[in-house]
Amino acid sequence: MDSKKLSAVIEKRIRRLCLSDFPCGRASNECRKSEDSAEKANGTDALLDLLSCPRSPWSHDGSWSRQVPGLRRLAVLTPEPLQPDFIYTYFTTLRIVDKGVTAIDSGLLKFSQLEELVLSVNKIPEIPVENLPNTLKILEVSANHLSSLRALTTRPPPRLLHLGLGSNGLGSHQDAARLTGRHWPQLVCLDLSDCEFQDQRTLLEALRTLPRLRTLVLMGNPFTLASSYPGLAVDSLPRLSCLDASWIGAEERRGFGGLADTTGLIVDQASVKVSVGRMRGIPDPQTSADKDSPDLPVVAYSFSVSYEFLSHQTPIDLTDDREPEVITPAATRGDGSDADLQSDNNKLSRHSTSKLPWSTCMDFSDTQTYTVSDLGALKRFFNQGVRLSIEEEKSSIKSDSAKDKSKDKKKKSAPELVQDAPVNRTLGSVHVPLQSLLRGGQKVSVVCDLGALHKGFEAQATQMLKKDLGKKIKEEEDKELKLGRGKGAGQRTATSSKGKERKAHEMDVLTDSSTSVPVEPPTVEFSVELQRWQPGAPTHLHQ
Repeated sequence: MDSKKLSAVIEKRIRRLCLSDFPCGRASNECRKSEDSAEKANGTDALLDLLSCPRSPWSHDGSWSRQVPGLRRLAVLTPEPLQPDFIYTYFTTLRIVDKGVTAIDSGLLKFSQLEELVLSVNKIPEIPVENLPNTLKILEVSANHLSSLRALTTRPPPRLLHLGLGSNGLGSHQDAARLTGRHWPQLVCLDLSDCEFQDQRTLLEALRTLPRLRTLVLMGNPFTLASSYPGLAVDSLPRLSCLDASWIGAEERRGFGGLADTTGLIVDQASVKVSVGRMRGIPDPQTSADKDSPDLPVVAYSFSVSYEFLSHQTPIDLTDDREPEVITPAATRGDGSDADLQSDNNKLSRHSTSKLPWSTCMDFSDTQTYTVSDLGALKRFFNQGVRLSIEEEKSSIKSDSAKDKSKDKKKKSAPELVQDAPVNRTLGSVHVPLQSLLRGGQKVSVVCDLGALHKGFEAQATQMLKKDLGKKIKEEEDKELKLGRGKGAGQRTATSSKGKERKAHEMDVLTDSSTSVPVEPPTVEFSVELQRWQPGAPTHLHQ
């Protein structure tokens, strides 16, 4: 695929300014030829209005540079055409966002006074520092295809104050080693959000050498899911003022004091608490059972909630002591490479709550705490989200009459009924997004509405209503038929016509009710919470 050079994209935008065409360029000179100063001023004002009026066909979107309005105005007011060298040096800010740029070429050096360069959401694989003007103070290259900082740190712009590297494939130890004060002595603001840094201590040790760093964005990196974050970062960077868009207060800094110098702490490990609460809206399975079915065997129904979660070890179970079932899902979901997703899938475990008999409100009160060391896999899992499933178990139980038979010795013993194996089925499932935990959120707490399951229950309720009304109509017809046999022909005719009218009315009621059966939607309370070290907690609690 051919590369799309940055200088070509900028040149195209400069040409669209029409600096040599009406109302700029020669047209402005024609207006200034008038000897009447008032007429001359009015003509110039009219040309400027054509540039700034939103409804004017000569208005221009100058969002790609703050110098665009001034440059076009200057093209109207200046008697001579603007020279290319002057135009290049006039620009101090350039904003080329989501334009498919794949290469920063040497043509950028023509903008010798450039101070701010924003190249977010492009396809740039590397930043050749030799093609960057030394005057740069702000460089934003977030959401590109960067995988290394090697090219950028050979001779970085010496005056750079802000560096935005978020949403790139950076995260190696070599990348961390290139984020030091030796490379960026003037850097005040650094954005590393949504990268792939996992070794928290290595990165913080490098950032600690930046003498002027005051604002830092780290959210979205795998290590920010660890329980030690942000406490360890706050204590490791004493000169930092703002972390992840939040100001660091004196009380917070005192509360985390000493963490950076404490040995033996496990800092790159996440603790995640997952809770399943109350479930409502499940219809009574006994009422939907066929009334014509035999009395034996007696059938019992129980319900549970299951989900899959990522863990490198058996979770700390706060409610029961059952082992999780390790599974391999049939399909992958979410972002990430195929190899990463396959590896993550092998680490998924399924957890099911205890089984509860049916009731209008089933309170599972199930809480699990998962300890995860593979923070990269945890980030990918949160990006994919978790799927919650409602399980039903149908099992046969022994009838009390079977126990009474053993007491009656005179009667012939009947063969005992063989119990069938429990029948399990999934009533429905719902996807719960967890991306907010990667953007600084600490807890996702939702009441899951299983809409598809709700529609199924509505159809089931409607079917049961039709069946009951049909039986009622049949019984009334049989009753009227028996009564009609003992009456005269005239009476039978009147009775028959009334029966038909009543049947038609009931069928109308059936048709109307089939579309408005009130059924409470099934809901499940569910939450996922990241455990964090709290300011002021004793150091031994952090281990």
